[in-house]
Parts: sequence; C-alpha cells; structure tokens
Amino acid sequence: MASKGQKFASYSLEFKNEVLEAYKSGKYGGRDQVAKHYNISSATIWNWISKERKQGNLENDINHKRGHHKKPVSLDDWKERYEILKKYQAFLKAQRERK
Repeated sequence: MASKGQKFASYSLEFKNEVLEAYKSGKYGGRDQVAKHYNISSATIWNWISKERKQGNLENDINHKRGHHKKPVSLDDWKERYEILKKYQAFLKAQRERK
C-alpha cells in the first residue's frame, strides 16, 4: 500500500515498449530478470503486460491517464444532467420538510 507523500516513478511509452519487447523476446530471461536488468519492479512489468493484453497496446494506457479517453459532453447532455439535479434537489427538500 502506498504511504502518504510517496512518489511514483513514471515511464515513457518508449521505455515501456522496450521493456515489454525484451520480456517477450526472452532476451534477458523471465520477468524477474528483465526487471532486474532495467532496475524496475517485476510487478510493474506485470501491470504493463496485463494492460497491454486488455487494451491491445500501451498507447491507450498513456492517453487514459491524461484524460484523453473522455468524450466531449454535448449541450443536450448538460441540460439533461441539470434537470436530473433539479429533481433530486426537490426530492431532498421534500424529505427534509417531512422531518
């Protein structure tokens, strides 16, 4: 578990791809040996492998962290959200008045 104030390393897409290629090719052996060679945690490599399998590539992971995965919200969506909030506020007001 992360402790308060702990800093996490961030790795470039090129570095991640290089490490994954070394792992896939078996250049240095298994995951533990690759981690030792690149001086990173074997769990980090495991996370990258898992994400690559789920998403197909690591580029999606980089974009996801930067918020590029969000779709722009249309005006109609904002209006619908606003109406829902107004109804919810009216509901909460009625609940408070009952007490």
